Amino acid sequence: MTLRKILAVLICLLLLNGLTNAQTVEQKPLAQLQQQFVDLRFGMFIHFNIPTYMNQDWPDPDAPASAFNPKKLNCDQWAKAAKSANMSYGCLTTKHHSGFCIWDTKTTDYNVMNSPLKRDVVKEYVNAFRANGLKVMLYYSILDTHHRLRPHQIQPKHIEMVKAQITELLSNYGPIEALIIDGWDAPWSRISYDDIPFEDIYLLVKKLQPNCLLMDLNGAKYPGEGLYYSDIKTYEMGAGQRISKESNHMPALACLPINSAWFWKTDFPATPVKDIPKLVNETLIPLNNARCNFILNVAPNRDGVIDDNAIAGLKQIGSMWKNEGPVAKLPPLDAPIISSNLAKNQPSISSWSDDMNIMDFANDDDFGSSWISNSTVKNPFYEVDFTREQAFNTIVIAEQKANIKNYRLEYFAEGQWHTLLSGDNATKIKVHRFNRVWGNKVRVWIDGYNSQPSIAEFQVYNERR
Repeated sequence: MTLRKILAVLICLLLLNGLTNAQTVEQKPLAQLQQQFVDLRFGMFIHFNIPTYMNQDWPDPDAPASAFNPKKLNCDQWAKAAKSANMSYGCLTTKHHSGFCIWDTKTTDYNVMNSPLKRDVVKEYVNAFRANGLKVMLYYSILDTHHRLRPHQIQPKHIEMVKAQITELLSNYGPIEALIIDGWDAPWSRISYDDIPFEDIYLLVKKLQPNCLLMDLNGAKYPGEGLYYSDIKTYEMGAGQRISKESNHMPALACLPINSAWFWKTDFPATPVKDIPKLVNETLIPLNNARCNFILNVAPNRDGVIDDNAIAGLKQIGSMWKNEGPVAKLPPLDAPIISSNLAKNQPSISSWSDDMNIMDFANDDDFGSSWISNSTVKNPFYEVDFTREQAFNTIVIAEQKANIKNYRLEYFAEGQWHTLLSGDNATKIKVHRFNRVWGNKVRVWIDGYNSQPSIAEFQVYNERR
């Protein structure tokens, strides 16, 4: 039997088990799960994997499994360290970019059971954190350099492997609060939400564990005002991503390491951790006030325990900061966009544009560029041509600044234009969901605006619902 057939059988078996379990769980509204997540306030990120033994965050993808050898692994120590800082949960790197799995997976031999440890680290982690009254989340990388799941080389077997591995993680370890995805749709990974279909993975997660949030750490290219490909907005602060603490109204997560890097380095024990009072007063508290959960990475060393200086830093946090309960209530939000954008890079036309800011900038998958209407045009329009009939049920108009107030959406089918809806929405991200229609073209007429209208992205989706 080929590897592909083995993975397909495994997916079916695990899905059957996962779906049976999911049927016994009451599904909570997404808004409730989002509020519960930000109310957790503060947790521990745990980067622990093959890179721990390489002194690099991106190790040799062909490093042997024998390199992973934590002789004093103690997940209970991790959990008690998190408790000392008044954290409420943990999140462990089950698989990082180099593809090594630290659970007992049946999808690949490149896993912890073939290392000197021969123990399921994910199992020990979830058991230890739950025993200490902490909730558990898991991290999983889509980018996988060991298995050659990388740009321009993705094959059906890779998609099957991702589904099988996520199915294992969400079927064998009890309730998981959130699955944090990395290495997807990022400039450095270059694996798009079409290469590994986001909607397929999102719906799989929700079937296996209806109350598990899915978030992608690489959502920085999407506007802060909209939920794109994530249940929670994410900000990797070490990469320069920053939440708007004054205006944010989205459920959010921000992350930083307590040391200088994500995975343990040989200089960590002798190098001071980040300034703890500054971390509490200038990061943790302001983030919580902005409806943002803060996850602080603490990397175990090669023995599988946390260094003394990091332990002391966490205790200092606990002496300065206490979880004061729920943060500000989130406003009503649109459901996240999870489908492929049908309008991306399709032929488009518009009324007269302003200088070089022509129609192509409104469907180029870049929120930093915009089609701008010429100031002399009183009733501008923008149109996308699919070149063939498409089914769709969602349209999003994204602006860099909220200038457009009133507009009409139309679609072209059977030789004529049909009115879809009239919009009266002054926000930057205007999401419209409706019953599915079929058409060759879609256009928007802009009837009212505060100043020169522009569109950063005109997006069309055919959501599965």
